[in-house]
Amino acid sequence: MAYPADPRLVVVTCVRLKGFADTGPIVEASGLAPDVVDGVLADLGAADLARHREGRVSGWTLTLAGRALHAELVAAELSAAACEADIEAAYREFLVLNPRLLTTASAWQLRQEDGQAVVNDHTDAAHDARVLGDLRALHEATVPLVVRLGSLLERFGRYGTRLSTAVERIEAGDRDWFTKPLIDSYHTVWFELHEDLLSTLGKERASEESKELA
Repeated sequence: MAYPADPRLVVVTCVRLKGFADTGPIVEASGLAPDVVDGVLADLGAADLARHREGRVSGWTLTLAGRALHAELVAAELSAAACEADIEAAYREFLVLNPRLLTTASAWQLRQEDGQAVVNDHTDAAHDARVLGDLRALHEATVPLVVRLGSLLERFGRYGTRLSTAVERIEAGDRDWFTKPLIDSYHTVWFELHEDLLSTLGKERASEESKELA
């Protein structure tokens, strides 16, 4: 049985991963009810663990104390769930899949024309069909991994739904849902999953890059 998700940790994690976000995207990413999210954010704000910025673009961001709280909460959850080895194994599998995502996303943004890389204007239907086929294959390989993660820590369960929604929207013709930032595009959700795995295990992205250079 999955270790139950603490709403406070879920909300703090969403703010941590997004960097800056208003209530709506946090509700969408977390799957929590809006009143639950608002309540947690209000408590974080009152404790100066998060701050809300008003203006043309409004949203919440964690303070340094809030980021420290997030690290404490994920470490405590991992210890209580006693599944660090399983999360580590899943993370290693993710690292095998990650280059496929990067290659596929790049092919969605650029294509070859007369031996040169040009911006993909999506007029080459055959090219886009091949890329979408690669995305679908990648997604099908990823689903068992995210299902397993969700069976270990409940809060990881939303990633499968979010990734599947993005694929469905792309295949329905909405190209933004592949790589566009600031929405739950496939690339955005994938990036957040990557960061969530790193922070859950107390790792830094730089450690991956140093291993690639070794």
